[in-house]
Amino acid sequence: MAGSLSRRIVVLCVILSIVLAGLAGLLLDASAQMRASLTWITHSSQVLETADRALRHLQAAESGQRGFTLTQNPEFAVSFPTELAEARREAAGLVALTSDNPLQNTRAKQVQNLIDERAKSLEETARLTRRGDFEAARAYVAAGHGRFLMLLVTARTNDLLEAERALAANRMDAVKERLDYIRWLVLFGTPITVITITFLASALIRRIRRPVDAMMAVMGQLGAGDRSARITARMESSEFQRLARGYNRMADELESAVADQVVSAQQLHHANHELSLNAEVLRERGEVIELLGGMAHRMQAARTDEELASIIRVFVPRVLPEVPGALFAHNNSRNLLIPIAAWGGIEVAAGGFAPDQCWALRRGQSHFVIDPESDIVCAHVGNETDHYHCEPLLAGGEVIGVLYLKGVVEAENRFRMTVLTENIASALVNHRLQRGLREQTIRDPLTGLFNRRYMEETLALEIARASRGGTPLGLVMCDVDHFKRFNDEFGHEAGDAVLQAVAAEMRSRFRDGDVVCRFGGEEFTIIAPGTSAAALAERVEAVRQAIGELNIHQGGRTLGATTMSFGIAVWEENMERDGSTLIKVADAALYRAKREGRNRVVLDSRAESMAA
Repeated sequence: MAGSLSRRIVVLCVILSIVLAGLAGLLLDASAQMRASLTWITHSSQVLETADRALRHLQAAESGQRGFTLTQNPEFAVSFPTELAEARREAAGLVALTSDNPLQNTRAKQVQNLIDERAKSLEETARLTRRGDFEAARAYVAAGHGRFLMLLVTARTNDLLEAERALAANRMDAVKERLDYIRWLVLFGTPITVITITFLASALIRRIRRPVDAMMAVMGQLGAGDRSARITARMESSEFQRLARGYNRMADELESAVADQVVSAQQLHHANHELSLNAEVLRERGEVIELLGGMAHRMQAARTDEELASIIRVFVPRVLPEVPGALFAHNNSRNLLIPIAAWGGIEVAAGGFAPDQCWALRRGQSHFVIDPESDIVCAHVGNETDHYHCEPLLAGGEVIGVLYLKGVVEAENRFRMTVLTENIASALVNHRLQRGLREQTIRDPLTGLFNRRYMEETLALEIARASRGGTPLGLVMCDVDHFKRFNDEFGHEAGDAVLQAVAAEMRSRFRDGDVVCRFGGEEFTIIAPGTSAAALAERVEAVRQAIGELNIHQGGRTLGATTMSFGIAVWEENMERDGSTLIKVADAALYRAKREGRNRVVLDSRAESMAA
C-alpha cells in the first residue's frame, strides 16, 4: 500500500529542520566561543594599557622630583602630586583587572606594592626639597634606594606585561581557530544541507510528478472523447490513490450521464414545450385578467341598470369571443330571473324565467349539455339549442343569477368563464347595494315616496330643463286635512297608516314621469314636468276624489274618511332657479285651499290664467 504523501512531506520538513537546527547550533556555538575569546583579548589589552600607564605616571613623577631636586626649580615639581596619584590609581585598577587570573593578580599586587613603596620614597624626597634641604634630598637620591625600587617596579611590570601578552597571543590564536572552524563549517555544512534538501525534494517531486502525469494523460484521453479511459497506474501516495478513485467514479457517472443524454434532451425539449405553453396560457390569462379588471372597474362605477348592461354587452364578447349568451339576475322578489344583457345575436324573453327552470340554479353548480341526449335540458332553453352552458353566479354563498352561454365552453376557456362569473357576481351585488343605499337616501322610509332632499334636487334639475327647452313645469303642494285628529284620536300608528294609504294612492294615480315626494309631516309635493296647468289640475282633481273615497283601516278599526287640499303653481322665468319661489307660490295656493274650506284644488293666479 502506498504511503501518505502528507506524512512524507512532514518527515522531509522534520529532517530539514534538524539539519538546519544542527548547522545553526554549531554556528552559534562557534560564534559564542569566538565572542568570548575576543572579550578576553580586549581584557588583555586593557591590562597592558593600565600597567603601561601606571609605569609611565610613576616615571613622570620621579623625573619631575629629580629635576626639582637638581635644579631647585619648583616648576619641575608642579605635576608631581598628580602623576603620583595617577600611578597609584592605575596600580589599583591593574589589581582589579587581573582579579580573574590569580597568577597575574599576584604580579599586579607586587607591582602595586613596589609602586607604593617607590611613591613613598619620592614623597620623602619631596618633603626635604619643600623644606629647602636640597643637600639632604640629593644625598637621599644618591643613596640609590629609589633607583633600585624603580628597577624592581620596571622588572615586575615587564614580567606582568610579558605574561599578559602571552595570554593575549594565546587568545588570538583561539579566535583564529574559531574563525577557521566557522569557515570550514560554512564551506562544508552549506553544500551538505543543500544536497540533502535537493535529494529529498527531488524524491518528493518524482513521487508527485509520476501520478500527476498519469492522471493528466487519462484526462487528455477523456477530453479527446474516450469516455472509457480510467486511471490504472500505481499511485505513489494514498492521497493520489483517493484522488484517482474519485476521478474514476466521476468518469463512471459522466459516462452514465452521457448515455442518458438523449433521454434528458428529449425530456428537456418536452419540458420546454410545456413551459412555452404555460407561458402562453399565463400571457392569455394576464390579458384576460387585465380585461376583466377594466370591466370590473367600469361595473363598479355604473349607476344604472342600463349602464351595467352596456358594460356587460361590450366586455363579455371580448372575454369569451364567438360565444353568444345572456346574463340573468334575480328580481327583488327572487321569483324570477330577468335578463340583464344579451350578446351575440341571442333573443331573450323580457319576462325572464322561474329559478326552477334552470338546472344550474337547482344544483348550485355548472350545468352544460353537449347534445340533447347527454344530459337534462333546462326548461328556459327550450328545444332550439342542442348544446349550451349555464353557470350560476354566486356571491357570499348565495345564488344571485345565471350566465347562459349558447355553445360549448372549451377547456381553455373555463378559466375565463370562472373569473368572468366571479367578476359579474361581485359587480351585481355591489350594484344592488349601491342602488339600495341610494334608495335609502332618497326615499321616505314610512311612505316609500321620494324625500324632501330628492325633491329639491329634482326640482332644480327640472327647472333647468324647462328653462332650456321652454316646456311647462308644474308643482303641486298638498297635505292631509285635519291630520292631527287621527293622531289625537287613534294614536301615531293610525296617523302613519293614513300617510301610507294616501301615499300609495297618489303613487298609483300620477304618471310615471311625475315625481311624488313627502315634503314633511302630512305634507306632500308632486313635480309634474311637461304638463300644462289645465291638465295638471284635472289629474290632481281625480287624485283628490280618489283619496276622499278611501276607507282606511288600522288595527281592526276604521279610521274614517280622509280628504286632502291641493295647491298648484307653474314655473315662470322670473322665479329663482333653485325652486324656492315656485315652492312658495304652490304653498300659498295650498293655504288658499285651506282657507276656502279644505278638500279642494286651488291654482295660483298665474296658473289659473294659463288654464283659462
